[in-house]
Amino acid sequence: MTSSPETPTEEKQTLPPGTTPYYARMHKWIKRAVLVCLVALVIEGAFTLPFMAVYYGYPTLSLTEICSELLKVRYSDDELECQVPYPALGPPEGAEGKDTARDEWGIQPVPKYDRIGFRELVRRHEEREARKAAEQQSANP
Repeated sequence: MTSSPETPTEEKQTLPPGTTPYYARMHKWIKRAVLVCLVALVIEGAFTLPFMAVYYGYPTLSLTEICSELLKVRYSDDELECQVPYPALGPPEGAEGKDTARDEWGIQPVPKYDRIGFRELVRRHEEREARKAAEQQSANP
């Protein structure tokens, strides 16, 4: 027996479920576009954290210190610290500092904290450490 060209019924059987022959080519290109977008998002996400960490001061501050400084700026509370590892059954991140934030809360919250500049968290951290050291020296003559 020789192989005959595919008949329309055989062609339908090779298509994915829910795809008609009329739209098969469009579905193929949509799948490719979605795959390209997903790969681009993964690559973007892989490079975002390192660049943001350096922007905030990574070599000088650890990632935990950067997290703590961001919480202190966001919630206007110098006592907040990032908990590492975060407790499994703990409150949602930021729930404890929400009452100290200067934001306008509503359907669409409006943040009132200052914009953070390049490596500004390092300066803020060093100023906070210097204040703590000065308070300890004045308390212990």
